[in-house]
Amino acid sequence: MSIILASGSPRRREILANTKVKFSVITSDIDEKIFDFEEPTQLVLRLAFEKCMDVATNNTKDLVIGADTIVVLDNEILGKPKNEKEAFNMLSKLSNRKHQVITGISIVNLEENKKIVDYVISDVKFKNLTEQDIKDYINTGECLDKAGAYGIQGYGALLVEEIKGDYFNIVGLPISKLSDILKENFDINLFYQA
Repeated sequence: MSIILASGSPRRREILANTKVKFSVITSDIDEKIFDFEEPTQLVLRLAFEKCMDVATNNTKDLVIGADTIVVLDNEILGKPKNEKEAFNMLSKLSNRKHQVITGISIVNLEENKKIVDYVISDVKFKNLTEQDIKDYINTGECLDKAGAYGIQGYGALLVEEIKGDYFNIVGLPISKLSDILKENFDINLFYQA
């Protein structure tokens, strides 16, 4: 059974590549719709599962891993900003505030009819950012393809005062939780799997 990561995210690929597991990448191209009635955890679970199933449908013998990460402030989902103005507004809202980063993960093997979904929440508190801090960060070009308009693994780390929870969840793949699920449900150990 081959392992497929159903994500084009270089950050997720890098996190998984730091283990012993061999995997390939097949990007899902689902339409990531957000419905107003969905709670944040429901949203990430649904999107992670849809990405997984999109790839698993054509790879039924393989184990497919999907993930989706969002930033939530006061129950408002902050997706990827469409432009620099939207990024500025998001980062201004996050300034001097605590928010949550939620990643849904899904692991599917259709041949064995195994479908697991779970999620991880981490808390992040931003420093009190000046307008110039925000402009400087936006000028790095890092903000536009990231939920909440920042990436903690890059220059975005300069905006963060503290985190509580799984750092890798904030980056986009809660590898510790994924490891537990793979071990318990698929007999895959990320320490040894060749």
